Amino acid sequence: MSDELSSRVRSDYSRARFKAFLNGVWATLSGQPNRLLSYDEVKEKLHVGGPIYRGMQTVRVEQIAGSLNRYHQFDRAFLPIQDDTSARWLSINRAFYQDVSLPPVVLYKVGQVYFVVDGHHRVSVAREQGQVFIDAEVRECATRVNITPDLKTEDLEILEDKVRFLERTALDQLCPGSNVKLTIPDGFERMLEHIAVHRYFMGLDLKRDISEQEAVIHWYDTVYLPIVHVIRESGVLEDFPGKTEGDLYLWVLDHQHYLAKSEGQPLQPPEAAARDFIEEQE
Repeated sequence: MSDELSSRVRSDYSRARFKAFLNGVWATLSGQPNRLLSYDEVKEKLHVGGPIYRGMQTVRVEQIAGSLNRYHQFDRAFLPIQDDTSARWLSINRAFYQDVSLPPVVLYKVGQVYFVVDGHHRVSVAREQGQVFIDAEVRECATRVNITPDLKTEDLEILEDKVRFLERTALDQLCPGSNVKLTIPDGFERMLEHIAVHRYFMGLDLKRDISEQEAVIHWYDTVYLPIVHVIRESGVLEDFPGKTEGDLYLWVLDHQHYLAKSEGQPLQPPEAAARDFIEEQE
């Protein structure tokens, strides 16, 4: 190998390590996620199933944001943060310049995120060299919630609550197309309480036992959706960057119960409560 190529390969590695250092500093200052996602952590929290073999695919490198067992050796941009495997990185980078054909990487897919099973250094070099796609042998893992490459630790905690919520209510199966999103911690626990209360009053009104499935569907159709429709019609969500329709639903219900307790007003119908809340924001 020529001295010029050797120098270029080493320079690339030094640049990658320095960029990893800068990423770490920025992550500390900004609070943005910088470590690779751990497949085992995601699997445990989101009750991931599978994996199912999906064959050879071409995958966008930017969607690879996790690892099966080396999440501590690379940052979220797949830059090396340790020098103990530098020889492997240099070898892969040398092969890139020499146009040597390398075997495909092996990935697990969960939602929109890919986790590396085999080929961490190949992914790292590919990303550093500006490759958009990489050949991969993919195995897909089933999940009831979607995750994206920008997933944060706090997002994972909320998604864990969402998985429990869906396992308890089966809302995604009972009401196809429903996709309740929250950014509020304990929000899904509060929704479970809403459904339980709704089921109790349904039983009083109808003078019969109400199944949990019936209560979930009725709550979604007559409480949650009416509030969401008002939120969408008003466009008020634009005034709350980073928040979701589910967040505003919880705020509307909080507002409704605040008025009932502090001002002695009767509980409003969902649409009225939503409109009253929105008027107060204007």
